[in-house]
Formats: sequence, C-alpha cells, structure tokens
Amino acid sequence: MKKILAFAIAALVLSASLDAQTYDVLDKVRADWRLRSGMEGPHRLGPGDLGQMSKAPRGYKPFYISHYGRHGSRTAWNSGTYELIHKVFSQAHEEGKLTSKGEEFYRKYEDFYLVPFVNSGDLVPLGYQQHKVIGEWTYDQFPSVFKGSKKVDAVVSTSQRSIVSMGSFCLSLKGRNPKLDIYMESSHTNMTVAAPTSAPKQFIRYFKGQFDSPVGESRSAFSSRIVDYDRVLGNFFNDVSFLDQFDGGKAKFCSELNMLLGGYQNYTEKHIFDGYISDEDMLKLWESSNYSSYCNDQVNRYGNIPLLEDVIEKAEAAFRNPGMAANLRFGHDYVVEAFLTLINANGCGTIVDKAEDAKYWFQNYTIPMATTVLFVFYKNNRNDILFKLVWNEHEATLPQITPVQGNYYRWSDFKAWAKRLMEQHPEIQRPAAEAKAA
Repeated sequence: MKKILAFAIAALVLSASLDAQTYDVLDKVRADWRLRSGMEGPHRLGPGDLGQMSKAPRGYKPFYISHYGRHGSRTAWNSGTYELIHKVFSQAHEEGKLTSKGEEFYRKYEDFYLVPFVNSGDLVPLGYQQHKVIGEWTYDQFPSVFKGSKKVDAVVSTSQRSIVSMGSFCLSLKGRNPKLDIYMESSHTNMTVAAPTSAPKQFIRYFKGQFDSPVGESRSAFSSRIVDYDRVLGNFFNDVSFLDQFDGGKAKFCSELNMLLGGYQNYTEKHIFDGYISDEDMLKLWESSNYSSYCNDQVNRYGNIPLLEDVIEKAEAAFRNPGMAANLRFGHDYVVEAFLTLINANGCGTIVDKAEDAKYWFQNYTIPMATTVLFVFYKNNRNDILFKLVWNEHEATLPQITPVQGNYYRWSDFKAWAKRLMEQHPEIQRPAAEAKAA
C-alpha cells in the first residue's frame, strides 16, 4: 500500500500500516477553520494546547536543546495575493460580473486589504506573542538546561519576520533568566543553515536525489480532480469564465483566495470573510493545498541535509561544552516541513501510492505560523545521551529508530541512521544551469 522513502534504508519497515493511519482527518479538518487554513493558520497556544512532557528514563536529565522555529504569524508572504484579488474583484465589479455575495465580499475587501498589502510578509503582533509564549514554555519545561550563566546561540534567515521572531523568543528566555548569555546573528551566509535551499547561490549545496520526484499524480491534476472551481467561484461571480483571462485562471485565483481566507485571521480577530465558501469546498481546498505541500516536501527534503548536519555538529560540540544551553535557528515553513520529512518525524516522510492517501501521513496544519521543533538532550551520570523530538510542544516519534523508552531515543542510533542517509545521498555538483548562473 505504501513505499518508504529511500533514505529510510531498504530493510526498514515502518510498523504502522496505512490502515492504522486512516483516522478521520477530513472530519477533524472540517470541524476547525484553523486546520483548514493549513500552513497559513496561527499556532494554537491557548489553554490546553501546550503539551505535557513525559518523564525521562530514570537517571537522565535534560542538559541541551537544539531548535528550529518558523517565524510567527504574518500577513500573506507575497503582495501578489492581495494584488490579484483586488484586480479581479475590481474589474468584475465594474463589468457587472459579481453576484450579490461577490459584491458584499468586494466591499469588505476594499476596506480591508490596503494595510496587509503594504505590510506583505511582515510579522504581526500575534507572531511576536507566539514566540514569547513558546520561549517561556521551553524554559519552564526544561529549566535545568538554562540554569545559571549558560550560553545560547541563535541564527536566523534574513527576513524581517524571522529576525523579530528570534528576538521575541530570546527575550523571553532572558526574561526567565537574566544571566543567560544570548548571541543573535542574521547574515546571508547563515542562510546555509536557516534556509539551506535559499542560501546565496555561491553556497547552495546539492545532494543526490534532491531533484527526483517520487510523487505520482501532479499537484495541478489532483487539485483539478477534487476541487470544483466553478462551484467555489460561483459564490462570487455570475460568470466564472471571467477568471479565464487572468494568469493562471480559476486554479490560481482559487489558490490565492484560499491563502487570504486561511491567513487573514493571523492579523485580525474579526471573521469578516468567513462563510463565503462552504465547509465542504474549503475542505477540498485544504486537501489540495496539503497535497501540494506534501509534494514539495518529498522533492525538497534532501536539500535540507545541511540543517541536519548542523544539528549533529552543534550538538556534538555542545556535549563538550557544559556552558552551552541551546542552539536556536529561525526560518520558514518550507524548511521545517521538509526537514521533518527528511527525518521522518511521526512517519511524515512516507511515500504513498495514491494522492488521496497523502493526508494520512502529512498534514500541513502541523506547520502553522511559529511551528517549533526541539531536539531535547538528556544524559545520566555515565554521560550516556538520549534525546526526544518535540514538535509544536508535543512529543514526536521517529519510526525508523527503536526508542529506549516512550519517545526517548539514543543519540548514537540517530547519528548512525543519519550517517546512512547521508551516504545514500552524498553531495553532488551543481546542475549545469545552476553552476552557470552562479
């Protein structure tokens, strides 16, 4: 029913079957707009959302954390989202192509869009607050890691939203313990870690298998098959063929509209654009966007090997330096989702035979704004090292590795697995087109 990613080694067989994964994902998404928002949705940080950590094996205490965090809530990352919707609705209004519901939407949108348009891609107040809460939660869950005059190093991509997110997280740690020595850096060379596939072209590294797509059905074909564009757009336009004149037609417009509907509640508490599309159609739009994310991750996972290398190298250095509390990294959704696929967290690196099955292994609502991944390291008095993976404040699994207890894994087992992975996917020369461009 399924194949396992090549990196997981041919002899590896996941214990879970697809049947075990076919829980009611669609029912769950149908019931919650934040899940239908996918990666555009805000991270849940209210009462009951933050997980409780399990007790470590006897004799083991946490001493070091390796982190990657997506920036917090923002406006739409691309001003083109706001521009296209404005252009289409304005022209449709002038030409009498809007339904009464479309006219209502148009009026609301014209009063709304200019501020987020001007601030496209910028962190919003909720985004700052998210990282404040997550930083405080991290400190409170693992206070022994940060006790005393420990050192914390943080690197970040060059985007404004990531830089401010880093500042919020680090200030929250400092607020808990003013003795912490925190160093923060943003540079283009740091992009090789914070966002490896977006590093300066002179420093981008390529790996065997990075450009191979294991996915069968194309994203556009799947979306066209499951989303009824005419029905969705018929809520707004009395002649849906009107959309054909714009670049990308109905499919692109639906995608941009979905991005707006999924993301606008990051920066306003008013549900002003809800109810224009049925829950069932929103569900289909989510499944389409989820499959697109799944495809991206399967193709891009190996491009994030430099991040995996950095996690390993800095952890090994920290083991020799008792003054190092944490290495923090701040970046973007396309990095953290592909990285989690690379290491097969919660089995999300599984390759399926049918596009419909992707949602049972990967759900893009697990990569909301301010997604956070922690490798939390533990040791005993013999300096045996274990770790656990924490994904959005909840413990995660690594199905390809046998745990010592619960979700606690031997660091040596993870390193051995990673070594085999990197041997199977060694660094290669740049593709000719890339090398010429550099």
